[in-house]
Amino acid sequence: MNGVAVAGASGLIGQHLLNRLLDDGGFDPIYAVLRKPLHRNHPRLQERVVEFDKLAALSPAPMDIAFCCLGTTIRKAGSKEAFRAVDHGYAMAFAEWARRNGARHFLLVSSVSAAADSPNFYLRVKGETERGLEGLGFEWLDIFQPSILLGNRGEKRLGERIGQVVAQGIQFALAGPLERYRGINGSTVAAAMVARAKEPGAPGVRRHEWREIMTLGG
Repeated sequence: MNGVAVAGASGLIGQHLLNRLLDDGGFDPIYAVLRKPLHRNHPRLQERVVEFDKLAALSPAPMDIAFCCLGTTIRKAGSKEAFRAVDHGYAMAFAEWARRNGARHFLLVSSVSAAADSPNFYLRVKGETERGLEGLGFEWLDIFQPSILLGNRGEKRLGERIGQVVAQGIQFALAGPLERYRGINGSTVAAAMVARAKEPGAPGVRRHEWREIMTLGG
């Protein structure tokens, strides 16, 4: 049995991920690290409610694997600084906590074209997070880089909904080098993450774009 922790279990990918982990008896216990409780009853699920800037004080949770599905938008966060606090600060705090608790394998949801030197603020923050994780010493680090995420978030994000419609309409045109920008269902990303957790392959850092995510999550 592999103890695992999940951050971002209330989001689009995180919800699908948590359900898959609960359905798979190979993961036990499952720690859901949250700001607000999910109120889900399951014998293998332990909800750890905490403010992410206070993760260092969270009680020990022995684990082998940690999944990070944290993410917001600048509009929802309210400012660039608040966005960076979530997508970089909280993600790094969670990773550091997971590493201290024994995690050898870390799986992150990032973004296509993420790069620490990107002129685009959103992509630069994502890239800085990826670079920061590489320095924490995980034996396996899997970074998933989807483009537009498809699926029902359970909240109203008009801009993202419009983006989903557009993405679905132009899928056929995104071929060759452009296929990495195709939209992808959050459930497919979650399935791909579980697949890699179960069969991580050789140690090291691995980035997964659209085609590989589709293959893993198919």
